[in-house]
Amino acid sequence: MSANTAEDTIQYLTFKLEDEVFATDIAQVREVLEYSQVTKVPRTPEYMRGVINLRGHVVPVLDLKLRFGMKMTETTVNTCIIIVEIHMNGEMTIIGALADSVQEVIDMEPSTIQPAPKIGTKLNTDFIKGMGKRDEKFVIILDIERIFSTDELTAVQSSVGQPAEE
Repeated sequence: MSANTAEDTIQYLTFKLEDEVFATDIAQVREVLEYSQVTKVPRTPEYMRGVINLRGHVVPVLDLKLRFGMKMTETTVNTCIIIVEIHMNGEMTIIGALADSVQEVIDMEPSTIQPAPKIGTKLNTDFIKGMGKRDEKFVIILDIERIFSTDELTAVQSSVGQPAEE
Protein backbone atom coordinates (compact mmCIF):
# COMPACT_ATOMS: atom_id res chain seq x y z
CA MET A 1 0.00 0.00 0.00
CA SER A 2 1.47 3.36 -0.97
CA ALA A 3 1.53 6.37 1.35
CA ASN A 4 -1.11 8.09 -0.78
CA THR A 5 -3.48 5.14 -0.51
CA ALA A 6 -3.11 5.02 3.27
CA GLU A 7 -4.08 8.70 3.47
CA ASP A 8 -7.06 8.20 1.16
CA THR A 9 -8.44 5.26 3.11
CA ILE A 10 -11.46 6.23 5.18
CA GLN A 11 -12.71 4.41 8.25
CA TYR A 12 -16.43 3.73 8.51
CA LEU A 13 -18.57 2.50 11.36
CA THR A 14 -20.87 -0.22 10.05
CA PHE A 15 -24.27 -0.93 11.54
CA LYS A 16 -27.38 -2.89 10.68
CA LEU A 17 -30.91 -1.74 9.98
CA GLU A 18 -33.00 -4.87 9.46
CA ASP A 19 -30.89 -7.10 7.18
CA GLU A 20 -28.97 -4.30 5.47
CA VAL A 21 -25.52 -3.05 6.44
CA PHE A 22 -24.98 0.70 6.47
CA ALA A 23 -21.88 2.74 7.22
CA THR A 24 -21.01 6.28 8.19
CA ASP A 25 -17.69 8.08 8.32
CA ILE A 26 -16.11 7.35 11.71
CA ALA A 27 -14.93 10.97 11.88
CA GLN A 28 -18.54 12.03 12.52
CA VAL A 29 -19.19 9.40 15.18
CA ARG A 30 -18.70 10.67 18.71
CA GLU A 31 -19.60 7.43 20.51
CA VAL A 32 -21.89 4.41 20.52
CA LEU A 33 -24.23 3.89 23.47
CA GLU A 34 -26.22 0.92 24.62
CA TYR A 35 -29.90 1.61 24.20
CA SER A 36 -31.30 3.39 27.23
CA GLN A 37 -34.68 4.87 28.00
CA VAL A 38 -35.66 7.54 25.47
CA THR A 39 -38.06 10.25 26.64
CA LYS A 40 -40.76 10.91 24.03
CA VAL A 41 -41.35 14.55 23.16
CA PRO A 42 -44.96 15.41 22.20
CA ARG A 43 -45.78 16.77 18.75
CA THR A 44 -42.56 15.69 17.08
CA PRO A 45 -42.19 13.77 13.81
CA GLU A 46 -42.64 9.99 14.04
CA TYR A 47 -38.97 9.34 13.22
CA MET A 48 -37.95 11.33 16.31
CA ARG A 49 -38.15 8.73 19.03
CA GLY A 50 -37.37 11.21 21.81
CA VAL A 51 -34.41 12.55 23.74
CA ILE A 52 -31.71 11.23 26.04
CA ASN A 53 -29.56 12.89 28.66
CA LEU A 54 -25.94 12.66 27.52
CA ARG A 55 -23.79 13.98 30.34
CA GLY A 56 -26.15 16.86 31.03
CA HIS A 57 -27.01 17.62 27.38
CA VAL A 58 -30.38 16.93 25.78
CA VAL A 59 -29.74 14.87 22.62
CA PRO A 60 -32.52 14.04 20.14
CA VAL A 61 -32.70 10.37 19.13
CA LEU A 62 -33.85 9.70 15.59
CA ASP A 63 -34.98 6.36 14.16
CA LEU A 64 -33.18 5.82 10.86
CA LYS A 65 -35.42 2.88 9.99
CA LEU A 66 -38.53 5.06 10.15
CA ARG A 67 -36.76 7.71 8.10
CA PHE A 68 -35.94 5.12 5.44
CA GLY A 69 -39.50 3.78 5.29
CA MET A 70 -38.81 0.66 7.33
CA LYS A 71 -40.60 -0.55 10.45
CA MET A 72 -39.87 1.17 13.75
CA THR A 73 -36.70 -0.05 15.47
CA GLU A 74 -37.55 -2.74 18.01
CA THR A 75 -35.54 -2.63 21.21
CA THR A 76 -33.30 -5.68 21.67
CA VAL A 77 -30.07 -6.37 23.54
CA ASN A 78 -28.19 -5.27 20.39
CA THR A 79 -30.07 -2.01 19.83
CA CYS A 80 -27.78 0.97 20.19
CA ILE A 81 -27.67 4.72 19.77
CA ILE A 82 -24.92 6.08 17.54
CA ILE A 83 -24.05 9.60 18.65
CA VAL A 84 -22.99 11.63 15.61
CA GLU A 85 -21.89 15.19 15.01
CA ILE A 86 -23.39 17.02 12.06
CA HIS A 87 -23.08 20.57 10.78
CA MET A 88 -26.29 22.56 10.75
CA ASN A 89 -26.59 26.27 10.11
CA GLY A 90 -22.83 26.59 10.51
CA GLU A 91 -22.85 24.97 13.95
CA MET A 92 -21.97 21.49 15.22
CA THR A 93 -25.08 19.58 16.31
CA ILE A 94 -25.20 16.29 18.19
CA ILE A 95 -27.90 13.72 17.40
CA GLY A 96 -28.44 10.09 18.28
CA ALA A 97 -29.32 7.60 15.56
CA LEU A 98 -30.97 4.30 16.48
CA ALA A 99 -29.51 1.16 14.93
CA ASP A 100 -30.44 -2.50 15.29
CA SER A 101 -26.78 -3.29 15.98
CA VAL A 102 -23.30 -1.93 15.43
CA GLN A 103 -20.99 -4.22 13.47
CA GLU A 104 -17.40 -2.98 13.22
CA VAL A 105 -15.09 -0.24 12.01
CA ILE A 106 -13.81 -0.94 8.51
CA ASP A 107 -11.29 0.71 6.21
CA MET A 108 -12.40 1.46 2.66
CA GLU A 109 -10.43 3.05 -0.12
CA PRO A 110 -12.38 5.52 -2.25
CA SER A 111 -11.57 3.42 -5.36
CA THR A 112 -13.60 0.52 -3.91
CA ILE A 113 -16.71 2.67 -3.44
CA GLN A 114 -19.20 2.87 -6.28
CA PRO A 115 -21.39 5.96 -6.75
CA ALA A 116 -24.88 5.97 -5.28
CA PRO A 117 -27.42 4.32 -7.56
CA LYS A 118 -29.70 6.56 -9.58
CA ILE A 119 -33.19 5.23 -9.01
CA GLY A 120 -35.36 7.42 -11.19
CA THR A 121 -36.14 11.06 -10.64
CA LYS A 122 -38.69 10.84 -7.81
CA LEU A 123 -36.55 8.99 -5.26
CA ASN A 124 -34.00 11.11 -3.42
CA THR A 125 -30.78 9.19 -2.81
CA ASP A 126 -28.64 12.26 -2.03
CA PHE A 127 -28.05 10.86 1.46
CA ILE A 128 -26.16 7.87 0.01
CA LYS A 129 -22.46 8.64 -0.51
CA GLY A 130 -21.90 5.37 -2.28
CA MET A 131 -21.93 1.60 -2.20
CA GLY A 132 -18.99 -0.32 -0.82
CA LYS A 133 -18.41 -4.05 -0.72
CA ARG A 134 -17.51 -6.10 2.31
CA ASP A 135 -17.36 -9.90 2.24
CA GLU A 136 -19.29 -10.01 -1.05
CA LYS A 137 -22.15 -7.95 0.44
CA PHE A 138 -22.97 -4.35 -0.28
CA VAL A 139 -22.49 -1.71 2.41
CA ILE A 140 -24.59 1.42 1.94
CA ILE A 141 -22.40 4.39 2.86
CA LEU A 142 -24.51 7.21 4.25
CA ASP A 143 -23.93 10.94 4.21
CA ILE A 144 -25.32 11.40 7.71
CA GLU A 145 -25.67 15.16 7.20
CA ARG A 146 -28.05 14.66 4.27
CA ILE A 147 -30.43 12.14 5.83
CA PHE A 148 -32.42 14.90 7.46
CA SER A 149 -33.00 18.32 5.94
CA THR A 150 -31.92 21.45 7.79
CA ASP A 151 -35.61 22.32 8.29
CA GLU A 152 -36.31 18.91 9.85
CA LEU A 153 -33.34 19.13 12.20
CA THR A 154 -34.23 22.71 13.15
CA ALA A 155 -37.76 21.53 14.00
CA VAL A 156 -36.36 18.65 16.07
CA GLN A 157 -33.98 20.94 17.93
CA SER A 158 -36.64 23.52 18.68
CA SER A 159 -39.00 20.81 19.93
CA VAL A 160 -36.44 19.65 22.49
CA GLY A 161 -35.62 23.16 23.59
CA GLN A 162 -32.17 23.41 22.04
CA PRO A 163 -31.36 26.55 20.11
CA ALA A 164 -31.04 25.84 16.41
CA GLU A 165 -28.79 28.84 15.92
CA GLU A 166 -26.95 31.06 18.29
